[in-house]
Amino acid sequence: MTPLLDEIRRSPLLWMLIFVPAVLAVELVAPSSHTALFVLAVLAIVPLAALLSHATESVAARTGDAIGGLLNATLGNLTELIIAVAALQAGEHLLVKASIVGAIVTNSLFMLGGCFLLGGLRYPLQEFNRAGARLQAALLLLASIALLAPAAIAGLELAQGGALTRRLSLGLALLLIAAYGLDLLFSLRTHKGLFATEDHGEADHEANWPIGLAVGTLVVVTVLVALVSEIFVGSVQSAGQALGMGPAFIGFIVVSLVGAAAEMAVAFSAARKNRLDMSVGIALGSASQIALFVAPVLVILSYVIGPAPMDLQFWPGAVVMVMLTTMTCGFITSGGRSAWFVGVMLLLIYAIFAMTLYVLPPGVARS
Repeated sequence: MTPLLDEIRRSPLLWMLIFVPAVLAVELVAPSSHTALFVLAVLAIVPLAALLSHATESVAARTGDAIGGLLNATLGNLTELIIAVAALQAGEHLLVKASIVGAIVTNSLFMLGGCFLLGGLRYPLQEFNRAGARLQAALLLLASIALLAPAAIAGLELAQGGALTRRLSLGLALLLIAAYGLDLLFSLRTHKGLFATEDHGEADHEANWPIGLAVGTLVVVTVLVALVSEIFVGSVQSAGQALGMGPAFIGFIVVSLVGAAAEMAVAFSAARKNRLDMSVGIALGSASQIALFVAPVLVILSYVIGPAPMDLQFWPGAVVMVMLTTMTCGFITSGGRSAWFVGVMLLLIYAIFAMTLYVLPPGVARS
């Protein structure tokens, strides 16, 4: 327990763990205080995500490259996955779909743009591995094409259109998961030399936790995230109305930013240390994992835990945002170099998307 307590004392972000018992207490005492529960749940999920990230890194550090990479990839977005599962159980399909799109756009534009900006303010020109960035951009393109197919069917007047869309979505989900597995095989085994990173600056030398502590923390924090996520989802609708935010905006902005908070802290810190390979890998790797693994898994899980199956038919604006994000990432990362103004442009594109979604939310909450 000593390494865990030391980590909490060193990290101001983990001081926010006080909000975990706070939100659980308010849920027991005043379950109808939806706005307070919503705010407290958001504040509680952030440090839990940070603990989850550190525990995952500690477990992965004690395994081989392939297993370690698989663990980081599988558990890296566990917070978003747990929140989405809670929303699926509640039948909040629009919130789930918005969180999927938001996670892809946030990681690709906000996180990557923040890394380029923060690193560029310290170093005039930074370089990163183009091969890895190009592969992640290609995977995002694959996911974008998969999202276009259900959207295209939606415009056709077909008998049993809903059933057809669900069957197509389930097939696409299986294809995307297969592509994700082949990507891991390609990048971690058969061609891992292409994605070797070079340390351009100072390295981190944080002590990893003992394996027992790391695994125990993973289990306990996962349970806590699940409990807080249920409170979060239960308060979303009422709190959103009180705060003037729709479920699409909450999923796109709030859920994606909260879920990626810990990864952002690591990525931003690495960029400031001129370790842009790590920053780009975290940002684009997390985005492609959401698109190829988390979203398809949620589609499959909806047949088991949801009141109704969820499909991959997103509102038209969501498909456009994912496609534009993919094109932007492919263009920006093709040169393997960045400067602070490149980060500003990515952040501005993200701000345009967020502002548009806030002013013009999806007209029909179709799930």
